[in-house]
Amino acid sequence: MLKQFEQHINQNFSFLKESKILLAISGGVDSVVLAYLCKEIKLNIALAHCNFNLRGKESDADEEFVLELAKNWNLEVFIENFNTKQFATDKKISTQVAARTLRYFWFDEIASQLGYSYILTAHHADDNFETFLINLSRGTGLDGLLGIPEINDNIVRPLLPFKREDIEKFAKQKKLKWKEDSSNSSTKYLRNKLRHDVIPILKGINPKLLQNFGKTQQYLNDIKDIVDDRVDDVAKKAVSKTSNNGIAFNINELQQLSNIRAYLYELLHGYGFSQWDDIMDLLTAQPGKQVFSNTHRLLKDREYLILSEINEKPNESIKINESQSLVLTPFGQLALDETKSTQTTAKHVVYIDKERLKFPLTLRQWEEGDYFYPSGMTGKKKLSKYFKDVKLSLLEKEHVWLLCSENDIVWVLNHRVDERFIVTDKTKNILKIQINQ
Repeated sequence: MLKQFEQHINQNFSFLKESKILLAISGGVDSVVLAYLCKEIKLNIALAHCNFNLRGKESDADEEFVLELAKNWNLEVFIENFNTKQFATDKKISTQVAARTLRYFWFDEIASQLGYSYILTAHHADDNFETFLINLSRGTGLDGLLGIPEINDNIVRPLLPFKREDIEKFAKQKKLKWKEDSSNSSTKYLRNKLRHDVIPILKGINPKLLQNFGKTQQYLNDIKDIVDDRVDDVAKKAVSKTSNNGIAFNINELQQLSNIRAYLYELLHGYGFSQWDDIMDLLTAQPGKQVFSNTHRLLKDREYLILSEINEKPNESIKINESQSLVLTPFGQLALDETKSTQTTAKHVVYIDKERLKFPLTLRQWEEGDYFYPSGMTGKKKLSKYFKDVKLSLLEKEHVWLLCSENDIVWVLNHRVDERFIVTDKTKNILKIQINQ
């Protein structure tokens, strides 16, 4: 197995030979064997062990084992203890999801702080097949059938081609020691139930199950490449960026496709959506209708579906004193400087008659019922009507900010200044206000 592993690294992961590597080790046979193999072919590795404190003394014993192993093999080791159950409760997620979240966040933290280029995990062929079956049983798209990727950003899984039985056989041949996780024998979790009750039957029916599964996954990956190419072609025509970092999907372009639902799935499933019937209904819904995932929302706005992140924290108003020349805002910096003349204005720059202002000024988002006196026009206009006239999308309206003097709007930022505050021939003090992105 050592020779096979070295060939696998040389052929597929040669970049690891010149890299600083963090290896995730639980103390189980898989990660111990991975550490041994990497050490033998002289990769530059350090070990990282998570104590999730879920199995009492057994968790502590795993930690002690990893420390002793690192000492015997003369490897640097990092240990972190987590209150996993409390984290799961706070985040309202399962213990398994909590452990995985904590684990990878900590790995990334070490890697970024100490310059580790890659993080190695000991997932193998059996893990991959189990993941495939889990996704299949829950209902999944093509991505779910692809199982565990060998490379995902800086995460590398070099044991994926190797079977569990071969790993255990190698460990016994080399007389390696490891720790057994007692929770792996329980069928409480779906993965363990598949591992102990289902997969042995499938292997009994076909001893070449994992070998054939590997071929099937290669075919699926080839198909995924074709699908991705086609989706990219559609995206070039139907998808564009909005001015507020959202993503706009042209409904007319989408409706010309032979299978809109499939394309919408490929375009949107990465944002956590699962309500595909509701998303299909958005195509013909009235403007303003929305569908939410945990992190994003999809909004119907005239001829577009607009995707944006959910902003959980509403923006609060900001007070600006007369002495301030630079103000930090959610959209950038607001610079205020007195000047002696006006220049050609861009939409992010205005010139105001300072004597008409009453400090402190207020910077806030617009609200229904707001009105102002647009420069160059006679009389007042509700902002909602102004937005309709200039054809702002629903998403763009949500990102409009106002600069106010007491209850009066001075400037609809990036749009229009109020007539009551513009510079005239009688202006003595000019205030230049500019947005620096």
